[in-house]
Amino acid sequence: MTTVVSLGIHIVDILGRPVTQIPDGQHVDLLEEIRITVAGTAAGTSIDLAKLGARVIAMGALGQDELGNFVVHTMQSYGIETHHLRRKAGVQTSATMLPIRPNGERPALHVPGANGALTLEDIDFDAIAQADFLHVGGTSLMPRFDGPPTVEVLKFAKSHGVTTTFDLVALNRPDLLDLIEPCLPFIDYFMPNLDEARMMCRLHDRHAVITFFLDRGVGHTVFKMGAEGSSIAWQEAGQLCELRLPAFQVPVVDTTGCGDAYCAGFIVALGQGWTLEEAGRLGTAAAGLVAGGLGSDAGIVDLPQTLAFLRSATTLA
Repeated sequence: MTTVVSLGIHIVDILGRPVTQIPDGQHVDLLEEIRITVAGTAAGTSIDLAKLGARVIAMGALGQDELGNFVVHTMQSYGIETHHLRRKAGVQTSATMLPIRPNGERPALHVPGANGALTLEDIDFDAIAQADFLHVGGTSLMPRFDGPPTVEVLKFAKSHGVTTTFDLVALNRPDLLDLIEPCLPFIDYFMPNLDEARMMCRLHDRHAVITFFLDRGVGHTVFKMGAEGSSIAWQEAGQLCELRLPAFQVPVVDTTGCGDAYCAGFIVALGQGWTLEEAGRLGTAAAGLVAGGLGSDAGIVDLPQTLAFLRSATTLA
């Protein structure tokens, strides 16, 4: 069984759909569905990894509150190891309210909370050294862990033969590339969405964006592109190599967590020894399943169900 340390932001999402407007004053609109889920580029990926059969060790920070209890209980219900989640006094567990639009878009109202209190001292390096993969998710929302502490953890993982994957939350802040760039030489699979990557490097052409990050030490770029599918790229004998994979046709309910699901499918496939194309296709299938339900934990049941969907799904042109 593949062991993954999933390190980074842990969020409670409260989602409602479909939201077409915020009522005036104290008026009420009726919705079809409201859910509460465990989410975030670390925690959401952890849930999907566990559903797909990986052994998952969660690392991050929570408040000493009921929202934190919900995160721990929910993750444990999927078999995720939670004893490395640090409960922080004086801050609430990070949470987001998401009014989901009829087309699946998701504006967000967010409280950073305990994610901002995660520090290097909270990290169990021994657990990372014994893992197959380290997935870091959430840079830009962890001010006490972003930057040099993240670099130290990634460098440690690489020095111990652990495969590193990396996702982020690309807030529009001028120093974001300054936070990310020192990490790049220690990242095997750099996995933001393409728009986030473009924002960081201030380039638009996809090949130019790929080259920008590969030239700075990333082993592979894995760019998620929504309805346009995904791009997996690397350099071989001085030449740029790229795989383009299409998305699948699915009825879109909510796109929350699709990128996290892609990362989970991709990592699980790599852990099984599958090719990059197979990994990208499993990631695409996992993302497609999540898009069909409300919340980042929707759609995926287990690996056999995801593979069945992969075999039967129709790709977008």
